[in-house]
Order: sequence, then C-alpha cells, then structure tokens
Amino acid sequence: MAEVVLAPLAVAGVLTAVALASFSGSGPGSGPGAGGGRGWWRGRSDGQRAEALAARDAAQQAFYELDSAQREVEIAVETVRAAEENATSRQALADFQGLSARIDQVNVGYLAALDACDLDAPELPPGAAGQARQRLEQARNELAAKQTELDNFLRRLQPLLDHAEAQLIRVTPAVAKAKQALLGASGALDAVRAAGLRADDLAARLAELAPELTKLNEGAARHGVAATLARAEEVARRADALRVSSEQLPERAREIDRRVASLRTRIQALETKSGSVEPTLSELRRRFSAACWQDLQRVPQQTAEAVRTAQAKLTEAATARDEQRWPDATALIGTVRALLETADGSVAAVADRLRRLNEVERDPQQEIQQARFAVRDAQRLAMAGRQTPDPRHAGPLDAAVGRMDRAVASLESAGRHPDYWQFLTELDAARETAAQVVAMIRGAHGIH
Repeated sequence: MAEVVLAPLAVAGVLTAVALASFSGSGPGSGPGAGGGRGWWRGRSDGQRAEALAARDAAQQAFYELDSAQREVEIAVETVRAAEENATSRQALADFQGLSARIDQVNVGYLAALDACDLDAPELPPGAAGQARQRLEQARNELAAKQTELDNFLRRLQPLLDHAEAQLIRVTPAVAKAKQALLGASGALDAVRAAGLRADDLAARLAELAPELTKLNEGAARHGVAATLARAEEVARRADALRVSSEQLPERAREIDRRVASLRTRIQALETKSGSVEPTLSELRRRFSAACWQDLQRVPQQTAEAVRTAQAKLTEAATARDEQRWPDATALIGTVRALLETADGSVAAVADRLRRLNEVERDPQQEIQQARFAVRDAQRLAMAGRQTPDPRHAGPLDAAVGRMDRAVASLESAGRHPDYWQFLTELDAARETAAQVVAMIRGAHGIH
C-alpha cells in the first residue's frame, strides 16, 4: 500500500517542479517553444501590461506638452488681440478657437482611453492590456498631430505676435509718462493754492483727467494697445499744459496787475490830452471851411464817453482779478485797451488834421510834387522793359493822374476858403493808387 500512495505524490512533485521551472524561465523545457502552462501565460500578460503602461506614459507626456503649448499660444493670441483690434487679430482669434475646439475633442479621447482600463489593477481581463495599449497609442498620435497643428499655427502667428509685442513695449513707458505728467500738474496746482490763488478752473481741468487715469490703470488688456497709447499721449499732453498754466498763474496775476495799473495811467493821460481837442477844433472852425473839420465835430463827446466806459471796464477787470476770474479779467483789459486806442486815435486825428491843413495852406506845391513823384515813379516801373504798359497798370495810373489834375484845378479856383481837406484826400488817394500798382508789378516779378 505504501508504494501505491507514494507514486501519485512523486508525479505531483514532478509537475510542480516543471510549473516552477516554466514560471522562472529555467529548468527542463524552458525557453522559446517550451510547453504551455499557467506561468507562461502570466509572463506574457505582464509584458502586455508593461507595454500598455509605457503607452500610457507616452500619451500622458504628449497630453502635458500639448496643454502647455496650448496655453502658450493662447497667451500669444491674447497679446495680438490686445495690441490691435482689427480684422487680422479677430481672424487669428477665431482660428485659435476652432483649433482649441479640435484639441478639446482629442483630449476627451485621451481621457476616455485612460479611463477605459485600470492598468494598475492586480488582475486584468484577458486582452485588456493590449486593447489599452492600442487606444493609448492612438490617443498619443492624435495628441502629437494636434501639437504639430498648434506649432504651425504659432509659426503663422509669429509676425503678428512680434508686432503686438513691439506695441506692448511702448505701453508701459507711455503710461508712466502720463502718470508722471499728472503728478507734475497736481504738484504745480498745489503750489498755486499755497500761494493764495484758488485756480478753480485748473482744478476742474485736473479733475477731468481722473477717469482717463482710471482707464490707464485698467491697462491695455481691457482697452487695447492702440487706445491705451492714444489715451496716455492725450493725458500727458493735457497734464503738461495744465502744469504750465499752473506754473504761469502767479506771473499771470502779476501781469494783470501791471496792465490794470498801466491802463489806469493811460486813461488819465487821455483825459489830459482830450482837453486840447476843443481848442484845436475851435481853430479849425475859425480858419478853414466846414468841409475840413465837420467829420471831427463829435470827437470831444466820443472821447469823454470812451474815458467813462474805460474807467468802468477797468474797475470790472480789477474786481475779476481780485476774484481770480482770470479769463474775465483778461477780456475786460482787452476791451479797455481797444477803447483807449480808438479814443487816442480820434484825439490824434484832430491835431494831425490841423497840422496838415497848416502845411498845405502854407505850401500846396509840396503836396502836389510828392503825389506827382509817386505816380511818375510807378509809371517808370510799369514801362520798364516794355514798349507799351500793361493795361492793368496803365488804367489805374491814368486815373490817378486825372484825379491829381482835378484836385489841383479845384484848389486853384476855390477862392478865399478852399477845401484843403478834399484836396489832400484826393492826393492821398493818387499816392495810394501808385503804391498799389508798384506792389502789383513787384509781386508779379517776385521783387521784394
């Protein structure tokens, strides 16, 4: 009986030894072409798992590289869009969105392949590792294809990106310059206020720039590079002008004070000169015909009215200056100056009228000779290098000669009280005609 029992055990030991040898790859019957068994199948399954794991690692690496590249291209597209909002940048954004949608589809396929089989599980169903390897390799190939497509897109985008980056480089210094200009304007305004000047209009202009500063702080990413650069330049320009105005304000106040004082002196001088108008008019009335002085009759009244108006306006200007209404003060000072210039001219015209009438009464020939000389000089210039004069020159000059002749004849036939002023007016007109013809000839020949 003992021999019968031991025989099966011996056979089992031999089978066990063969199985172990087959699993370990040694012993009788091992190597290629060796007989099958459970150990041989497990070794093959482990090899397929390893290949599947390698495919998973490769697909995972391709996924990470594609995701990183996609983020880089997205930043590039946003840079282009921020630099300039135009048809080209909008097309680039649309193309990238389409490419991103296709990449998302590939990513979904990769994640599905990754979740289809748990390669880290202790046991895998037969054929699962091989199927997983195939799906993961396919996913890696699709990810790599999209990586190539993304690289090509970035290469086509590069010229736009270079231009955009060049634009963006200008933004930071431009914004910094604008902020520096605002800081300078604010400091100058503070100095003006410290000097006791309110400068309300300048403060209002500075407040108008606050919304623009907010937009500059929001940056080009929100408002675009072109708009941000234009805004920065405009803010800098306006802030610089505001700073200059603030720095000039104290001197402007002193200048207004000087002008008010000077105009007050001019008003006093005009009052003094106006006192001579009436005696001069009296002499004109006594010695010359009415035609020589009638147009000057209202000069005393006009001068007195101009003085009163100038005094009132100057008082208003001084009040505006005290209230720091600088534009009003400047405008009123201009009004006073215009009034005084007109009145001074009227007063001077009365004295000049008497002087010229005295001269022509004493020696009319002097005025005649001066007028004839001016006309003859123009005639010589008109004939220079010509056989016949240009009608455009000859006509006015002939008319001037006739005018002089009539004026002289009228004076000689006037009797005791000739109209000297009409005589002078006609000669003046003849001289003016001659001067116009000379200017016309010289202008045509480019002579200055």
